[in-house]
Amino acid sequence: MAGKALFLDRDGVVNVDGGYVHRIEDFRLVPGILNLCRQAKEKGYLVLVATNQSGIGRGMFSEDDFERLTEYMRGVFRSSGAEIAGVFHCPSADDGHPDRKPNPGLFLKAAAAHGLDMKACVSVGDRERDIRAALAAGVGRNFLRKMFPPSPRPVWRRWRKWRQGCRPGIVAREKSLRFVPGVIPAAGRATCYRCGAKYFDIRRGAC
Repeated sequence: MAGKALFLDRDGVVNVDGGYVHRIEDFRLVPGILNLCRQAKEKGYLVLVATNQSGIGRGMFSEDDFERLTEYMRGVFRSSGAEIAGVFHCPSADDGHPDRKPNPGLFLKAAAAHGLDMKACVSVGDRERDIRAALAAGVGRNFLRKMFPPSPRPVWRRWRKWRQGCRPGIVAREKSLRFVPGVIPAAGRATCYRCGAKYFDIRRGAC
């Protein structure tokens, strides 16, 4: 039986995006992400990270730096009962590279490695390219979490639809984030790019 996964971008979703984060001392988790991943795991989702890391290709840090931080991150999640099953990254700065989002290579590699039913999977990204990559790979539910400085609150932004049947996100300010109720305590609202639902409850496995 094919499995299902919660795909997470790293910088901006797992950790606060401080720009080419590669040192442990600069790594700060986004509030609520551990709770989200624990709930996902309890409901049978594998937690997977798919991340562009062009800082490697640009010579800003090394593969060893990335691996060191990745092991630290996985250790934090493991000790919190929210184990990350796999981390897939693209070190290239070339937008034509098949693994660099918005190309779907990282998602396709994850699907092959873990035997996933992509329609049953969920993805969360903080950039347009994250959503485009997930859609191209056939991920069933896709949510955009976006921070616009100088506001300290993440908001959800409207984008054009990329394929028939996929609704764009909605710009909104709410008192609580409803991606998974009570999981990420921040402002904003999401719209499912597939069905237009206002939130996806990972505990029920449905929008």
